Amino acid sequence: MTDGEPFLWPWHRWRSAWKRWSLWALLVLLVAGMLVTQVWLAGRYEASEVQNRLDRDAADAVADIRQGFAHNLQNLQALHVGTPDLASWESRAAALLSVRRELVRLEWRSPTLEVRAHVETPYRPVQWDAEMRSGMHSNIALACANARRVSGPSYSGSYFQPQGDGRGSEMMELCLPLMQDGRNEGFVVATYSLHNVLIDLVVPSLKRGQEVSFTEADGTRLAMVGASRRGTRLFSSQQLFDLPGATLVLRMDSWHSAPSVFPNVLTALVTAMSIALVTVLVVLVRDNRRRLRAERDLGDALAFRKAMEDSLVTGLRARDLQGRITYVNPAFCEMVGFTAQELLGQSAPVPYWPPEFADEYRQRQAIRLSSLHPPPREGYESTFMRKDGVRFPVLIFEAPLINAQGLHTGWMSAFLDVSEQRRVEEMSRASQERLQATARLATVGEMASLLSHELNQPLAAISSYASGSLNLLPPGGGPPQEPLHDVHVALQRIAQQAERAGRVIRSVHDFVRRRDQSREVVSVHDLLEAVMPLIRLQARKLEVFVKISVDADLPPVLCDRTMVEQVLLNLARNSMQAMDDPATPQRILELRVRRAASNAHNAWLEFMVIDRGCGIAQDVGEKLFTPFFTTRPEGMGLGLSLCRTVVEQHGGFLGHAPNEPRGTVFTFTLPAASADSSHP
Repeated sequence: MTDGEPFLWPWHRWRSAWKRWSLWALLVLLVAGMLVTQVWLAGRYEASEVQNRLDRDAADAVADIRQGFAHNLQNLQALHVGTPDLASWESRAAALLSVRRELVRLEWRSPTLEVRAHVETPYRPVQWDAEMRSGMHSNIALACANARRVSGPSYSGSYFQPQGDGRGSEMMELCLPLMQDGRNEGFVVATYSLHNVLIDLVVPSLKRGQEVSFTEADGTRLAMVGASRRGTRLFSSQQLFDLPGATLVLRMDSWHSAPSVFPNVLTALVTAMSIALVTVLVVLVRDNRRRLRAERDLGDALAFRKAMEDSLVTGLRARDLQGRITYVNPAFCEMVGFTAQELLGQSAPVPYWPPEFADEYRQRQAIRLSSLHPPPREGYESTFMRKDGVRFPVLIFEAPLINAQGLHTGWMSAFLDVSEQRRVEEMSRASQERLQATARLATVGEMASLLSHELNQPLAAISSYASGSLNLLPPGGGPPQEPLHDVHVALQRIAQQAERAGRVIRSVHDFVRRRDQSREVVSVHDLLEAVMPLIRLQARKLEVFVKISVDADLPPVLCDRTMVEQVLLNLARNSMQAMDDPATPQRILELRVRRAASNAHNAWLEFMVIDRGCGIAQDVGEKLFTPFFTTRPEGMGLGLSLCRTVVEQHGGFLGHAPNEPRGTVFTFTLPAASADSSHP
């Protein structure tokens, strides 16, 4: 070994050792970096979880406050239900303040903001400055001005109000306009204490170490409640609490200790590896459970769909793009009489097509499968043939069949057997004929009443003249061979026949009057349901859309059911005939029932028949209800006259008015049945 070898050999060894130690150091640094990163990420994760929980708590608190404010708004609206007097209103307001502590004062003000009545909270007195509350630029005046402008509730900004114990609280005003038929009848003013809002609506759900407050947009605190500080780290969350006319910020603070860290690196490494292994196992187990649950849910979904399809009375059929049947449900098989095995895979012509319509159906199917003409959304009618050869009508609805990839793979069709519907329509037509016969009888009764009134006077005059002439003749009229005897007999016959004619007319009149006195308690829905089949039948012929609007909780009416049904049917028929014109842009018939003006003793319902026809001219409207006046060549002119007579016999009123922008509104009223009404 030369003198230079001790310097060269250690250098190579040091270089090799440096490489090994460098690799180990790099590995240690990587492991340490991973552990430090894990610890840092754990701390960040814990902090983010705390912040997320705080954000959720703040959002829940805002939701609780909104729910409480909405509930209070409903209670304030309920104060004026039934048009209460001042004493009744104060009693209701006091009951509300006793259960809603966040409200400290309620006022009933006139449209000019004059105080009609007020009630204060019984829990904590407040020294109110009447001059400050009644000024034109006060918080109440500004809130009510905004409420009048938006026709809805409005809130004022917060302000400091001194209290009787030497302290004070931030207040907020709510102004709720009282609207009646579009007119402002006054305001309800409610005063909120922001501190009480936090105590009653938020504090019950607060956790330990949380503090909640209302702040301005610049961070100025208005009201604050919560626990004392516990911990060294502060977490804050702010939620915007916007109201009509005012905006507040809800701030929630929470104190927590610093996130815990692992005691040493080795424990952290073992823990991390154990957690990773357990996590992998848990993920595998959860994945297996999810797969089993998904398979079970899929089986349940298939069984549910199968049960639902089997329970349908609507026939279902699916076809591919070549027109082959790929699916039928049991209802369709029962409808046509063929089994699913006999239908699956079949293409045009299918067994349930009638031979006489096969060419037409084949051409229609070719057009449908080409997708050039989409099927009508309202469906179309067709005729099918059962296995025994019986033809029956069906209503068909078709829609494209789209798979999970969004590709058009065929057509799905739904079939309704409308044989029963056709039978019902025939029954409705027969019912219409019977109702028309009833209408003719009612017309005869109206004519009888009219004739009895007009003929009683001339008959009475004839009888009087005959009696007077008899008085002018000698007693007995003389011997039978004299002419005066024949005159005497003729005058006696005239008087007898006049008296007989009067008795006949009175009997007919009494019959009509007895018919009008037949009253019964009938619900509005029963009246409409009785005539709707006939109305819809004519509406279908004239292509008129029928719309029904009935207010909720309507009482029944006390009426002659048959005659009122005839009134509804007659008015609806006239309205639909008024729209039977190509120039009518929209053929819509609306039947509307609502409460009419009533008092404490009598309640009335208002029936409205609205069309969009050509309307009624002024000169025609003046003679519209005159008997035997008509604008149609085939009409008799007794329908509307009979309708008005029926309505007036019930104590109601029948009239008409123009409908904007086009058409006519016929309105009549009927008495509502009272609690002690009974059937005749």
